[in-house]
Amino acid sequence: MGPRFFVGGNFKMNGTQAFLKNLIDSLNSSQLDRDAEVVIAPPSLYLDQCRKQANKEIGVAAQNAFNASSGAFTGEISPEQLKDLGIEWVILGHSERREIFKESDELIALKVAFALKTGIKVIACIGEKLEERESGKTFEVVTRQLQAIAKQINDWTNVVIAYEPVWAIGTGKVATPKQAQEIHEYIRKWLKENVSEATAENTRIIYGGSVNASNATELAKQHDINGFLVGGASLKPEFVNIVNARI
Repeated sequence: MGPRFFVGGNFKMNGTQAFLKNLIDSLNSSQLDRDAEVVIAPPSLYLDQCRKQANKEIGVAAQNAFNASSGAFTGEISPEQLKDLGIEWVILGHSERREIFKESDELIALKVAFALKTGIKVIACIGEKLEERESGKTFEVVTRQLQAIAKQINDWTNVVIAYEPVWAIGTGKVATPKQAQEIHEYIRKWLKENVSEATAENTRIIYGGSVNASNATELAKQHDINGFLVGGASLKPEFVNIVNARI
């Protein structure tokens, strides 16, 4: 069987109360693959609305959280505050946080560790930029990002790893199934050799990077791809087709 298929929808900085109400109404009434775990990540100010509206089978994630319980951290939200709203997940280390907001591997790893300690499950994002891929540094970059997290945590039970090649996010480009499988296989091998065999077998490694209804089925057939982190397509009706990619 392998790990349970996982599909996350990262809404990024998109949506209004009315738009998200319609979107979740549609998700609630759709026939979703019962064997897939579905998690949506709205902007933080709509987390409460979405958690209250979405069916209990649909998880809700924040798009970021800080590595402190409270304090003078203007603009940040804490894992405790997420728990207070009944939010189960948080996305950490997304390339947009790394690139635009200059979050380091070390800070991301501290955030991952703190969220897990607080009881929030983590979608931890890793991936290389175009120049890194073209210069043959993909494995080096992915290893560096994984090592930073591994230094801070021992238990990966509540971690989903999202491999997102930065060059394929929002560009319309997508890694071929073969390219994606190659990296996912490498990540699983790294976990086996550096964490444990059980962690390698049980950790879900999902793919993100311009996933849509037309490419999801082929990607889902790859042995080491356990699901998707979907960007723009998660705001469209085709998100249901992506969730159901294996049916």
